[in-house]
Amino acid sequence: MSLVSNKASKNSWNESRLVSGLKQRQEEAFRVLIRRYKAKLFSIAYGITLDREESLDIVQEVFLKVCQKIHTFREESSLSTWLHRITVNQCLNWKRRWKRRFRWHHQPLERDEAGDHPGLGTDAYYPETLYQKKEFERALWQRLKELPEQARVVFILKEVEGLSYDEIAKALKIKRGTVSSRLFYARKKLRESLKQYLEEEENS
Repeated sequence: MSLVSNKASKNSWNESRLVSGLKQRQEEAFRVLIRRYKAKLFSIAYGITLDREESLDIVQEVFLKVCQKIHTFREESSLSTWLHRITVNQCLNWKRRWKRRFRWHHQPLERDEAGDHPGLGTDAYYPETLYQKKEFERALWQRLKELPEQARVVFILKEVEGLSYDEIAKALKIKRGTVSSRLFYARKKLRESLKQYLEEEENS
């Protein structure tokens, strides 16, 4: 009976209640926030920085900033859009801050001890089975980091996180048409650079 009650309690944290709880500095509200969004925010951060440790630090910074700035959230957009915007900004600040020392390197996406470390999501443009292969995953992340940052961010938000064009536009403060053109460019470049993998899959 208590298990059912606890589950119902967790499910009752809709966005309105969550935002209200955050503004009232309720501990449970912050726990729900972290539990609900940490994996998604990590995926966004990693898609931009391609650095696991830095991405973990950035996500912590995002939650700290939410704690400090939640009173400024006017609910004109969804909470998730606001979080995505903060995460992207933190990533871009990180890049500017470390620009002179910055170097790209790949670290495999592996699940953490809690089992909730996000991996790469599937999308309609590549056969699902390819995402199960480590070789393809390494190749994909390598090609992703070669994309211009603006195109890579849009690709991650759309194909990995599943945001809509309008949500991405709001998060990045760009026009919907700009989202579309950057996504088209990213998809085209990835299809071209991963052509050999796709052909091998078709011929297997």
